[in-house]
Amino acid sequence: MSEMPTSPEPAERQGLGTFLGVFTPTILTILGVIMYLKLGWVVGTAGLLGALGIVVFSHLITLVTSLSLSALATNMRVGVGGAYYLISRTLGLEVGGAIGIPLYLSQALSVTLYCYGLAVVLFGWWDNAPIPLIAAVLVVIVGLVAAKSTELTLKLQLPMLGLIIASIVSMLLGVEWGGEIQVDNLGPWRDLEGKQTVGMIFAVFFPAVTGILAGVSLSGDLKDPGKSIPRGVLSAVGVGFVVYMIIPFALAYSSPELLQGDSEKVWTSIAAVPLLVIPGMCGAILSSAFGSILGAPRTLQALAQDRLAPQIFGEVDEESGEPIWALRVSIAVALGAVLLGDLETVATVLTMFFLTTYGTLNLVAGLEELVGDPSFRPRIRVPWWASFLAGLGCIIAMFAISALGAAVALVIVALIYVVLSRRTLEATWGDVRGGMLLTAARFALIRLRDTRLEPRNWRPHILVFTTDIEERIASVRLAQAFGQHRGITTVMTLLVGDADEHAPSHTLAREHQELLDDNGVMAFCEVATVPDLHAGVITCAQANGFAGLESNTAMFGWPAGDDAASLARMLTLVRKLDALGKCALIHRTAPIAEDAKREIVVWWAGKEHNGDLMLLLAHLLSGSRENRDLKIVLKSIADSAEDAVIRQRELAAMLDDIRIAARFEVVLREEGQSLRDVIRQYSADASIVFLGMTLPDAGSERSYANRMIEMTEGLPPTILVRNGGPFRGRLV
Repeated sequence: MSEMPTSPEPAERQGLGTFLGVFTPTILTILGVIMYLKLGWVVGTAGLLGALGIVVFSHLITLVTSLSLSALATNMRVGVGGAYYLISRTLGLEVGGAIGIPLYLSQALSVTLYCYGLAVVLFGWWDNAPIPLIAAVLVVIVGLVAAKSTELTLKLQLPMLGLIIASIVSMLLGVEWGGEIQVDNLGPWRDLEGKQTVGMIFAVFFPAVTGILAGVSLSGDLKDPGKSIPRGVLSAVGVGFVVYMIIPFALAYSSPELLQGDSEKVWTSIAAVPLLVIPGMCGAILSSAFGSILGAPRTLQALAQDRLAPQIFGEVDEESGEPIWALRVSIAVALGAVLLGDLETVATVLTMFFLTTYGTLNLVAGLEELVGDPSFRPRIRVPWWASFLAGLGCIIAMFAISALGAAVALVIVALIYVVLSRRTLEATWGDVRGGMLLTAARFALIRLRDTRLEPRNWRPHILVFTTDIEERIASVRLAQAFGQHRGITTVMTLLVGDADEHAPSHTLAREHQELLDDNGVMAFCEVATVPDLHAGVITCAQANGFAGLESNTAMFGWPAGDDAASLARMLTLVRKLDALGKCALIHRTAPIAEDAKREIVVWWAGKEHNGDLMLLLAHLLSGSRENRDLKIVLKSIADSAEDAVIRQRELAAMLDDIRIAARFEVVLREEGQSLRDVIRQYSADASIVFLGMTLPDAGSERSYANRMIEMTEGLPPTILVRNGGPFRGRLV
């Protein structure tokens, strides 16, 4: 078992503020290359109103995702890892790792894509330019700057932000605002070649507004992430929305030919100072590369601190405060990606991983709000349905961009989740899964309480009584087999005396639970201190369970040494339980002969004489994994040939009606032969035997106990069954 830390925290936060730590990297990623290279094409193909509609819809998804992110960030002290931290602390390490590992790779490979794009912009005019080599050099430069200092890297983004602002202002000043709009209001929804649809146009633009993780990734370096993340992200989204609502109007005054062609030429043709466009574009690309090289190592650092990656990646350089080994690996991954040929396919899959992360963040926030855990008290609240709709929007965007890419990304996430789920991951923080289960259980219990219980819905909810769980492990295992994932098995350990005389009940219950887990038995454990065993049994049997999930069957182990007095007291309990409407089982363990038949023998005297419960339990037992080779045999005793024929017809008709795989055998008792001798003769070679119990009159329990001891002597493991429930005779 891997023991996990409470939460990954940096040794010392670098104290970054909202503007430099969150707003700047976020707005630089939003106002990126798509604004320069693709927005003009979007306006030309979708029309002005169509483009504005796409902008509004895309920002609506991003806004709700930002609000969901802010709700999570204001509900906890955010550590290293940004989105991974928020997801893993809410949905658990398995889901967090399934999202965090692809997210890290996406951030690292994004460095390659941005550097590759910058190389093309700077040297695309050179026919024989060694673009991969230039991209590799740019990766190294970006990595070295990041290794020096996070604060230095972020400060370098300020002049880049200035270049972007200058290029936007230059373009707006160059527009002839008094002219006529050169594009349609809507459509034509296709390019010069007659291709593209609404979905594809949306898919081209949507990645422009998915930069909200750039600032969140630095959560471990923020002075106050709970305040900086919502303020920085929401303000960046707001500013980006305003810019993206203005630029389409400016572009719409250009010629339609340019709008449907190269967007870079659109900007330079409109701008009052065309020379400012290329620096702004380069600044946008380079700033995105810086954002990725800062975010990727911190995601890997958080994964390492949660032991989902080698722990060396969690180490921090004492001088710079950087996760130096995580940074080195990220640079190596980015350099290795330079060798990949089809970067467009890589870019598509990376976009899928980012959108998967955004969708999961919305899911997390929606679940937290819907479940209503008392610990979920964010400063910013979002309606659960809004978060779910935004998550759905992310999924729609994924498949609109590339159905194949979305499928590949989801398969990768699912595979990582399966691998992590098979590991024993133990976290010491609570997550939303417990709240989800409690909410679902509460809903189901309320519905169950108001539902009329019928015989076909009956399930064996078995309460196994014991004073020593290790001695009764065979009975518990048998009760679990009866349940077959349909009923609930509870082991009730009774301690005689005062509560102060024993170890705390919750401690003993936890020890008993570990014992059952070690033995591969699925059951719940409870411990109760009672002044008297027999009074305690009745009290616990009445108190156990609630709302339709009350225990309906009590199970006891056979008294040691065939103690008739103890068995007589047990029979007294059976009679009292019967009055309470509860069934009772007494399990007598015994060795099974080596040549025993793989049969469950049910001694049948009719449904009303406990036969229905015995047959149902035998059916459930034969369906368990360990006992699937056991065959059910109904055996019934007849005193005459005529009775035997009648009984055979009855059994054949009944088995056909109840659809339980069993065969029957009617035994003709010889004159003078005792019931005990017949049962021993015809079931001594079975694997397990079911016998019905009648209720002895008060005061006659001891004589009945002596008969039961004599009856079961020499038999294989035997279950004495008393159906005292409300559906007696109707369970099969």
